[in-house]
Amino acid sequence: MTTNTEKVALAFSGGLDTTVCVPLLKEEYGYDEVIGVTVDVGQPAEEFDEAEETAEALGLDHYVVDAQAEFADLCFDSVRANADYQGYPLGTALARPVIAEAILDVAQEQGCTAIAHGCTGKGNDQLRFEAVWRASDLAVIAPVRELGLTREWESEYAAERDLPVEGGNEGAWSIDTNLWSRSVEGDDLEDPGYVPPEDIYEWTDTPGNAETELVEIEFEDGYPVAVDGEEMDPVALIDHLNEVAGKHGVGRTDMMEDRMLGLKVRENYEHPAATALLNAHEALEGLVLTQEERSFKKQVDQQWSEKAYQGLVDAPLVDALDGFIASTQERVTGTVTLKLEGGQCRPVGRESDFAVYSESAASFNTETVDGIEQADATGVAKYHGFQGRLAKQVIGGQEAPAAVTDGGASHLTDDGTGDEE
Repeated sequence: MTTNTEKVALAFSGGLDTTVCVPLLKEEYGYDEVIGVTVDVGQPAEEFDEAEETAEALGLDHYVVDAQAEFADLCFDSVRANADYQGYPLGTALARPVIAEAILDVAQEQGCTAIAHGCTGKGNDQLRFEAVWRASDLAVIAPVRELGLTREWESEYAAERDLPVEGGNEGAWSIDTNLWSRSVEGDDLEDPGYVPPEDIYEWTDTPGNAETELVEIEFEDGYPVAVDGEEMDPVALIDHLNEVAGKHGVGRTDMMEDRMLGLKVRENYEHPAATALLNAHEALEGLVLTQEERSFKKQVDQQWSEKAYQGLVDAPLVDALDGFIASTQERVTGTVTLKLEGGQCRPVGRESDFAVYSESAASFNTETVDGIEQADATGVAKYHGFQGRLAKQVIGGQEAPAAVTDGGASHLTDDGTGDEE
């Protein structure tokens, strides 16, 4: 092996995978210097303590980057796009490009010629990280994937080298936490039939244990700006709603997820704030957007969500989708009242100066509005479904009607003497 005097930046968490990667990058890849980079997107404080302690024990230069604000901004962009993947709010997927960009910045500032991660070859994160990194001129290294490592091999290697790897329950469940969501997978949860115990949840209490609560969310241009009349910055607002909605057991998802590589995996998620904000935002859009806008935006939102799940939020397509979303969100300003109870988060009230709604027109107690009367719907009702009824008659072998009748009058349709359109 030839020693490489250049240095490599490693996405470092202090867990088993990235701890093992430190000596492997030196022994197997020949790098003389490895630096570790940990990015804060809202993980628990103890994770940073663990990363710092592990880095110190390894003699690793360690950099910590606070990217909570950038991540929260992206989460709020996802709210405007009503973003989810197969029914759950995107969390890890949104965090990875933010983390990757922060690590890349440090790597370039520190003069690294390569950048590495500890992802396996079976998950999504390898693709999300590398989509960002491969746009640079740095070499990309993935020791776990390239060397075909298993957790069992890594544990034995760590024990042989006396590497500072924490044990305990973190070895049972694989947990990823950020501001927007908390995911739990692995061990017994890999069995789709296994019923998870309550202790896998930390953000959400058992549904039904809290009294019903009403919460008012205020939006400006589609962005959440206040809760119960109190303005908050994005990070504080998310933290607050995680606590409030979490008390009611809001935001639990237990699902079979289809990963990008085609593998189907069992995942458990917690996302109280995300659930509350997405439900409120969609309710407000229902009040202020037209039917055509809502219908087309569902297609736009789905495309935005797919690209975000893939970690490609900087793709040209997303820029184009953002243009349409921004146009619609100019009117998504107002408030939504949510009812939190029994694990549910339901919109029960919404108000906006941009409401595409007329109470007098919708009311059963008014007869004429803007010159339109109930009786005016008679013609629409007669034509509604006409083509389908005609097709049924033709298919059934019945003689097709020669005219469209209106009471006793007859309007010929095909002999040149009446209307043809």
